[in-house]
Parts: sequence; structure tokens; C-alpha cells
Amino acid sequence: MNSIMLVSLLFVGISMLVSMQLKGKFKKYSQMPLMGGLTGKEVAERMLRDNGIYDVKVVSVDGFLSDHYNPMDKTVNLSPEVYSGASIASAAVAAHECGHAVQHATAYSWLMMRSRLVPIVQFSSNIVQWILLGGILMINVFPQLLLIGILLFAMTTIFSVVTLPVEFDASNRALVWLNNAGITRGQEHEGAKDALKWAAMTYVVAALASVATLVQYILIFLGNRERD
Repeated sequence: MNSIMLVSLLFVGISMLVSMQLKGKFKKYSQMPLMGGLTGKEVAERMLRDNGIYDVKVVSVDGFLSDHYNPMDKTVNLSPEVYSGASIASAAVAAHECGHAVQHATAYSWLMMRSRLVPIVQFSSNIVQWILLGGILMINVFPQLLLIGILLFAMTTIFSVVTLPVEFDASNRALVWLNNAGITRGQEHEGAKDALKWAAMTYVVAALASVATLVQYILIFLGNRERD
């Protein structure tokens, strides 16, 4: 159990550092205006049109870095700073979220897989920590409980890993389009690439943390079996 806590603390620390770096990058590139002067809303609408997508709305939502694409109601949701901002950061984030809309429109396989996992992950995330805790406490009398917890946690780990190609692909689509459409040029494009790289790092850290924690639980379960 101590090893699990140490792994968790390690990745919490790494996650905080990455988050601080991401916020710093966003602040930096939010202060660098686009030469074309397009806002995040205008960038998003143009990217959707260029990809033949006309049934997705671009809307503003509250929150800092709360940007996301909702496939259920087909909306690209942009935070106020991105929606109204005419900066490198705004263009990069808006194009990235539209990248998810393009994935949805083209039935991108990794996105489809992640979407199918959502109901399972939503169910398991509500109970998995309690089952794992109970499994640890009762490992000597009811080891099967820990195994159930491991299987449920494995689903969230798979979801985190599957998320990686989805996020990287959305960023790649965004950067290619930003370059081809002439939205970002030279240093602007390098800035957009840098901002999206650090955004992707948050998902990498989350996936690594989930894998490391899953391995720890598996080792505890196997170690108990060897003592029997």
C-alpha cells in the first residue's frame, strides 16, 4: 500500500509541474497576437467549414482551459479566453478542439473506441477506489475483491491510454490545418506547436500514472497469491 501511495505522490508532483508549465505556456502565447487577427471562434468556424463540417456549433463556456468538443450535441466549447482571444494560444486550442470534431465526422477509430469505453469508465470510476481499498484490507480473506478492483481499474487505464492517440491526432490535424490555411506562420506556428505539446503532456502523465498504479495493484495481488 505504501508503494502505491509513493507512486501516486510522485505522479501528483509531476502532474502539478506539467500543469504549471501548461498554464505558463498558455499565458505566454495568449499575449502573442495572430498577425491575421482571427479570434478562436473564427478559427474554429473556418476549420470546420474547410473540413466540410456544417452541423457543429462553436460556443463559449465558462472556466479556464475548459475547452472541449462534445460529440453528443456536436458543439466545440471554447473558454472565454480562447473564444474571444485573437492569439496564438487561442488559435491552437480552437483548432485542436475542431480536430476532435473532424475525428468524429470521419469516424476516427481511436475516438470511436474511446467513446465506446465511456459508459464503462463512468460506472467503474464511481466504485473502483472503494473496491480496491476493500480488496487491500480483505486481501487475506477475500482476495477476489481486489481482483475485481484491478479489472475495473484496468478499464480506466485502457481509457487513459486510448486517449493518447486521440489527443495527439487532434493536435496533428490542428497544426497541419493551421499551416496549410496560413493561420499561423513561422514563429506563430512554432508557438502553437509548443502550446499543444504541453497540453498533450497532461494526458501522457495521466496515462503513465494510471499504468504505474495498475501494476502496483497487480503486484500486490500476485504477491499475496505466492504467500498462500
